[in-house]
Amino acid sequence: MMSEPGESFYDSVLITGASGGIGEEFARQLVFRCHQMILVARRENRLRDLAADLRRHNPSLDVLFFVVDLTSATEREKFITMLLSNGAKPDLLINNAGMGDYRLFSDSKWEKIDSMMQVNMTALTHLTHRLIPQMRERGPGGGAIINVSSLASILPMPEFAVYAATKAYVTSFSEALRLELKGDGIPVMALCPGPVHTEFGSVAMPADAQELPGREMFYVDKAVVVEKALRGLSRHKARVYPGWQVALAAAGISLLPLAVIRLVMSSRLRK
Repeated sequence: MMSEPGESFYDSVLITGASGGIGEEFARQLVFRCHQMILVARRENRLRDLAADLRRHNPSLDVLFFVVDLTSATEREKFITMLLSNGAKPDLLINNAGMGDYRLFSDSKWEKIDSMMQVNMTALTHLTHRLIPQMRERGPGGGAIINVSSLASILPMPEFAVYAATKAYVTSFSEALRLELKGDGIPVMALCPGPVHTEFGSVAMPADAQELPGREMFYVDKAVVVEKALRGLSRHKARVYPGWQVALAAAGISLLPLAVIRLVMSSRLRK
C-alpha cells in the first residue's frame, strides 16, 4: 500500500506508546508516508517485532526504536538528548503514550496515579517542549504535532477522575499551543477518541469491573481512529472526535448544562 496523492509526507515521525493499540496503528498507516520512523515504548520485544514488520513492508524505511520509561524525567531527557545529538529531527510528533486506572480515586494506589500523570501530561509536555525548537528551525510548515487525548477530556468522570483530568489538560494544552504555533505553520491537533478495543482498557479496568450499558455502541476501530486523525491533521483541525457516534456525543455534551452533566455522571457510579 503506497501513500495516496495529496497525503502528507514526513521526513521523520516519532510515536510514543508505539508497542500496541493506537500507537502501533499510527506506525502501520504511516509506513509509506515518511523516510524515518522513531518508535518509543517500554516493551522491547513488541517494538522489535513492529520495527521488523515495518521494514518488511517498506524496506527503504529507516526504523529506530527506543525502550524508554516515560515516567522518568531522567530517561526522557537522556532519550531526547541522544536523539537530537545524532541528528534526528522529527517533523511529526505523535504523543500517544497514555495510562488509565478505572477505580475510585480513594482506592487507587498513589504510585499508579503519579505514573499516570507523568505519562499522560508531563512526558507529553516535555517531549513537545524539547522538539518544537528544531521544528521552528525548519521554517514554516516544519513540523506537526498530534496529542492523543480522549472524549473523557470534556467530562468529569467519577472512577476515572485522574485519567479524565489528565486528558482535559492534554486537550487544553493542545488548543493553546495550536494558537502559539499558528504563525510558525506548525499544526497542533488533539485526537479525542471514545472507547477503542485495545490493551489500554484491559489494563485500566479492574478485574471485577463491568461494561457500562450502551458503551459498546461507542467503540470505534483503531484503524478508523488513526485514519480520521491523519486526515484531520492534514486539514489543520484543532480537534478530531473519530467516529460519528463519538462526534455526536461530543456535540451533545457541549450543549448540556453542567448540572445535567453532574447528574448523568453520578448515575454511572458502580454500585
